[in-house]
Amino acid sequence: MAKEELLEFDGTVTEVLPDGNYRVKLDNDHVLLAYMSGKMRKFRIRTGVGDRVIVEVSPYDLARGRINFASANVPTVDSCVSAGAGRDRVVTHSARNPS
Repeated sequence: MAKEELLEFDGTVTEVLPDGNYRVKLDNDHVLLAYMSGKMRKFRIRTGVGDRVIVEVSPYDLARGRINFASANVPTVDSCVSAGAGRDRVVTHSARNPS
């Protein structure tokens, strides 16, 4: 099967399972078991619960897929300020320069 025949879906990681497997809920409310792609495993890109991912699924087995891209749901300073929180309430993760 060629790579062009894979289906791509957006989803959210709902559960981290042993052996590098993840339970992913797709935007169309289907739940499937997914694993990390080789490059993501090689460069140790971490994925946790709540992260948005792109999953490649074979048309032959719609219950399993491969996570091809992950983006964390980490709020930025600009999104917190635009949501109404002041800059003094935004927690920055600067352990080296506590100022």
